[in-house]
Amino acid sequence: MIAVRGSAGRPLVGVLADERADPVLLFVEGVAGGGKSHLLQELACLPKTADVTRLWWRCGAGGEPPHEDENRPALWLVDDVQRADEDELRWLRQVLARLRPGSAAVVAYRPEELRLPGVPLGAPPVAYPSGMTVLRHRLAPWDEERVRRAAAEALGDRISPEGVRRLHERTGGVPQVVVDVLAVLREQRPACTGTAADVDAVGAPVRLAELVLSRVHALSPEDRPVAWAAAVVDGPAGRDELVAVSGIAAAQGRTALLRALEGATLTELGEDRYGFAVPLAASVVRDSLAGPVRQDLHGRAAKALSRRQPVPWAAVAGHHRAAGDSRRWITAVEKAAGTAASASRHQEAIALLERTLATPGLSPQVRARLAPLLARSAVTGLRSDQTVEVLAQIVQDASLPAAVRGELRLDLGLMLSNQVGRYAEGWRALETAAVELREVRPGLAARAMGALSSPFWPDKAVGVHREWLVEAMAAADASGDDAMRTAVLANRVALAMSCADDGAWELVCELPRDTSDPARAGQAARGLCNAADSAVWLGLHERAPGLLAEGRELSARSGAPYFEHNALGAQLLQEWWTGQWPGLAKRCEDFVAATADMPLIASDASIVRGLLAVAQGEWGEAVSWLSPCGASHAGSLPVPLVATAAGALIRLALARQETKSAAEQARVAWAVVAGKGVWPWAAELAPWAVEALVRAGDGVTAHAMVRDLSEGLGPGDAPAAQAALVWCRAVLAETQARDREGLSRAAELYRQAAAAYGQLPRPYTQAVTVEAAGRCVLAAHAAAGPGPDGGSEHAAVSAEPAADCAPVLVAVAELESCAQRFTDLGAVWDAARARALLRTRQPARRNRPPGRPSHADELSPREAEVAQLAVRGLTNREIASTLHLSPRTVEQHIARAMRKTGALSRRDLAHRLGGDESTSACPSPGGGPPVREGEIY
Repeated sequence: MIAVRGSAGRPLVGVLADERADPVLLFVEGVAGGGKSHLLQELACLPKTADVTRLWWRCGAGGEPPHEDENRPALWLVDDVQRADEDELRWLRQVLARLRPGSAAVVAYRPEELRLPGVPLGAPPVAYPSGMTVLRHRLAPWDEERVRRAAAEALGDRISPEGVRRLHERTGGVPQVVVDVLAVLREQRPACTGTAADVDAVGAPVRLAELVLSRVHALSPEDRPVAWAAAVVDGPAGRDELVAVSGIAAAQGRTALLRALEGATLTELGEDRYGFAVPLAASVVRDSLAGPVRQDLHGRAAKALSRRQPVPWAAVAGHHRAAGDSRRWITAVEKAAGTAASASRHQEAIALLERTLATPGLSPQVRARLAPLLARSAVTGLRSDQTVEVLAQIVQDASLPAAVRGELRLDLGLMLSNQVGRYAEGWRALETAAVELREVRPGLAARAMGALSSPFWPDKAVGVHREWLVEAMAAADASGDDAMRTAVLANRVALAMSCADDGAWELVCELPRDTSDPARAGQAARGLCNAADSAVWLGLHERAPGLLAEGRELSARSGAPYFEHNALGAQLLQEWWTGQWPGLAKRCEDFVAATADMPLIASDASIVRGLLAVAQGEWGEAVSWLSPCGASHAGSLPVPLVATAAGALIRLALARQETKSAAEQARVAWAVVAGKGVWPWAAELAPWAVEALVRAGDGVTAHAMVRDLSEGLGPGDAPAAQAALVWCRAVLAETQARDREGLSRAAELYRQAAAAYGQLPRPYTQAVTVEAAGRCVLAAHAAAGPGPDGGSEHAAVSAEPAADCAPVLVAVAELESCAQRFTDLGAVWDAARARALLRTRQPARRNRPPGRPSHADELSPREAEVAQLAVRGLTNREIASTLHLSPRTVEQHIARAMRKTGALSRRDLAHRLGGDESTSACPSPGGGPPVREGEIY
């Protein structure tokens, strides 16, 4: 209300500050619960002066009115003028007529309850002094933003945007009603989660119920049916509609409406539109009616609304059901669902059909009619477990015609695999549907076969998908159905793009972008989103944005939110690989929260968030985000996601020097990729898997991996995987090198990989491979040669000067560049590691005095570096491994950093360094254990 106070109180400030100023009279009008009394309280707190008295009066409360001091200006605050009797009005008119200079009055009332509409002080008119300023201020309902702020104050973050919208819609923004509903929601914590359903469950608060029922009861018995009609229609309705629903004669109905408006029972909501000012009031009146009366009203409401154009079939269906007319109810439900689906409002159709099919006692014939409507919308909508359960029950009905059962099983299989992530069940359902539909509905059989040809099934080899695709293409051609041909084309695109087959892009061009057929448009949207997703995985980052934009636009236009969300997940992967990191962590977390019940879609964001955590040194968080997507969950996620998460987890194990564990994870993950046979998907796994096996002493398997990857990729356009293949060869060359020549060869391969990643572009991976090249050059020119562990990511490098300094100088320059690139990206851990490697070869600065430089009470660069890694959750041992230090040295650096900053713990050190506590001790996603804080020293 602060903004209202400012606008309403502005004319009062000047007059109260100057006893010679002309008086001001401010009328404040607002509906019941509109905030008038609260406003008066705020105006009473305007800047006080010693010469102004505050005089309060509530009309109708009884007692003696206050008397003003004739020698001092006054601020009169008068509330509830609509309740004033004739004596009070006479007294008030006299007070206002003789307001002296420097005085002001604020008179508040409910305009709908005035005895003389528009004249708050009644007759005769007030003899206002000639110099008085008279103003009127009408309190408006709260808008949605103001309701959101009130909800945040009452519930914190325990209310969803949908809950705020429903709260604003049902309360009409009337402040008192909003506050009363929020009070009930607050008392229901923690059960209340602030959803739209929670708001609906509260119903009408007591204050509102008493007010509206008393106003309805104040109407004469013959006039009340028009208020009942408004309650049953439950929304703005025309005069003739209300009269028709009320069941009373036309002339009497029009009179009854006038009286309902005069008594503030109903209000005018627009041109020839009437109803309750607060929508919640309708439910109060409806619930007060006797059952037979309510049924008759609903029956007449169904007839009245059926005459609207367009017909609101969902509302008509609800009225028929409430009237007990089951036959007309089902007919209206079918029309409502069909209308919503044809307009691409699939979620609306799903919600209506789910509610209907969940009704006990529906006949098998009705269920057979409605279930296909539900299934068609549900396949392109967002996840609904209720829909899955409804369909799973219906397909067990042996009395259903085979064609109907097969169609339902097809859609059930698609939902089980796409929205719910129950792949094994989904595969079985689709196989059965393909058999059931092959003869009776070849078009739908093609759709089932096409789905089985998708490469994203977790545990099927690519050859199986190619076999199903051949059958799907034949069935689609035999059906003559263009929509089914487009559906199969979308699956051809997915398989060809994922495998980097020749002709994949020609298939993408065949997808019909401009079709007017909603069914074809939806399938084309799926094909475009699949192509965009594949382009991102392949490393075709320049082509991906156009496909993502096309796919999202067509998905939205065709009402296919599932495909649109799939494209949004691919967009996050695109941002990760192309270095668009600012704000990416937050975008991932928001996306995971929004799609938490759709594991396939949410996993894109989870993996990107975990990859960011690895680079930023937040390893505890990284494990929490990545572990649910790793090789141990290979049966529940598509292979590229599993391979990418596994690669990051292997890298973490190597960084922690857990070589045996890393090698075991590599074997398991590689078996998943090899079993699938889509080799471009190995790109994010292969380099780390090869390094893990070599470091574990299993060079034979590592070489076999590289050979399999090379043969599997072939000549296809898979630049990310081709770059990874060069990286793998560089790893083998580095670990096998026994002299400078071998290390130089490894450095050259790393540079080739870096150049390939730079072309994609993938700046982070490019910097990682540039760093590896520099490591090999430094090792090659060090007097002692490569470190004892074969030159791994964490191998110590000798600092002895080389005979030929030119390659070293080039390597140092490259390392400085990639350290800066890591810093610019926000890759804290990588930047620290690159700088540590640089320090092994950079000569001491000239003209620097001997001994360790003094930093007094400020952190030295090394202390700051160690402290930064410490507050992100790395243990002393992990920091030591990253920076080529001993754990004891790390311990000393942390101790000095804490002493200089005054920190009491690592968590406190995060605050002292200007960090966020969440970086070192935030809860893991999914409610897991918090990231460990680590040792104090």
